[in-house]
Amino acid sequence: MLETVKYLIGSAGPSGFSSKSTAEQVTDVCPDLRSITAIITGATSGIGAETARVLAKRGARLVLPARSVKAAEDTKARILSEYPESEIIVMGLDLSSLHSVRRFVADFLSLNCPLNLLINNAGKFSHGHGTSEDGVEMTFATNYLGHFLLTKLLLKKMISTAETTGVQGRIVNVSSSIHTWFSGDMIRYLGLITNNKREYDGTRAYALSKLANVLHTKELAQRLKEMEANVTVNCVHPGIVRTRLTRDREGLITDLVFFLASKLLKTIPQAAATTCYVATNPRVVNVSGKYYSDCNEASTSKLGSNLSEAARLWSASEIMVSTNPKLKTSNLLN
Repeated sequence: MLETVKYLIGSAGPSGFSSKSTAEQVTDVCPDLRSITAIITGATSGIGAETARVLAKRGARLVLPARSVKAAEDTKARILSEYPESEIIVMGLDLSSLHSVRRFVADFLSLNCPLNLLINNAGKFSHGHGTSEDGVEMTFATNYLGHFLLTKLLLKKMISTAETTGVQGRIVNVSSSIHTWFSGDMIRYLGLITNNKREYDGTRAYALSKLANVLHTKELAQRLKEMEANVTVNCVHPGIVRTRLTRDREGLITDLVFFLASKLLKTIPQAAATTCYVATNPRVVNVSGKYYSDCNEASTSKLGSNLSEAARLWSASEIMVSTNPKLKTSNLLN
């Protein structure tokens, strides 16, 4: 109850920021980002677009990969209209396709750009069942597995950039508090919903993918530490964004429900704040493997802090993204 009250009134946490802070406010104190190159997935709308706009305002060079290149070009045009000197590169990427992820990484590496910041923001919620071209349930494939492979393939570039520049690299995985809604055997459930349409539940599938983002952060942080790499990885819950709600009927009770709900939702600038804070703020230097909400460190679910489960998911993910025909995803999920 106390945490809810703090959220509603926008009470500042140890970072000095709160649920009411905006992305522009939390980056006011960040260093000049003109030496920073950032890849931001899912930057064509919503939180990702605001994240891109604010980082461009602070001087960062942006790479915006998107399934719809036109939508990414529109985002680029909007940013350039506000900040004409911004450097923005648009590239094609379909995160649900492992082939597309590999092609994007090859194309990016051919540019010979440094890479300081990777923000794995893109996500989808699907009410209907579907599987990717790689034979994995679509929500999991898009929200987690594509980002897992993207991060894996870009890690060497991030480590070398940090070594060359002396600037610590940062990876930010955008998750959600809904990760706490999932319990049970992750791999078994993924196999169940991949192979059996009747078992599919959109909300639980989304929760699974967001839990995977949390566990990916935990395991990657451990591996980066063992490698003594000057790169950190953290996970964020951006909050629930305020959107236009459709009312089926009017009345006092309905009006009251919508009024109360509106107080729990965030504007897009507020929802982008935690991502921008973790990506840029000096207080997050050398911090890795943590989960943030409202620009402050927060707790995950019990399963989300299970290091054994994180290692198990990593091993399963390696199989799912492998090009080795002996390691088949179908065998893992059946």
